[in-house]
Amino acid sequence: MITDVGSGSMASASGQARTFAVTRASAEETAELRRDVLRPHLTIEQMAVPGDSNPDTAYLAVRVPTGARAVLGCLRLEPVPCPWPSAGRAAAGAAAWQLRAMATDPSVRGRGLGRLLVTAAVDHVARRGGDLIWCNARVSAEQFYLRLGFRRVTPPFALPDVPEEHVGMVLRGQSIGWGRT
Repeated sequence: MITDVGSGSMASASGQARTFAVTRASAEETAELRRDVLRPHLTIEQMAVPGDSNPDTAYLAVRVPTGARAVLGCLRLEPVPCPWPSAGRAAAGAAAWQLRAMATDPSVRGRGLGRLLVTAAVDHVARRGGDLIWCNARVSAEQFYLRLGFRRVTPPFALPDVPEEHVGMVLRGQSIGWGRT
């Protein structure tokens, strides 16, 4: 079942406003985009990530809401403790969530879809009582995350089978007003 979890609009290449919806998605629905953007050396079958069977894991996808099912951007969220104790732990009774597998179709990059996805991710985590999102961000995406309020908490590091270095980044709920009415 796909549920609408957010929406937004942006100008298209022709200058006309275009509306997009962020929906829940399955790992399978997002696998092709994730592979094409993040892991082109893998097969679709190899795109499975540990934790995909966790019922709390959520894939979010941004699509044009006119019935088109094409995934233009996606990310994955799972409640996982933050691996950097110095970055801060989730508040008592709250969970930390890992954001990973974020990808945007190159044909729509720079048009706000990534921001729309992260905003929906923040809402998703906040509704589930979380107050911290963390990720291993590619160094080339660090500025994107910084503009959204994330804070870098590690020096660059390598991940197995990934050519680009990553940095640890966190977003604390209190820093952006989660839960304020």
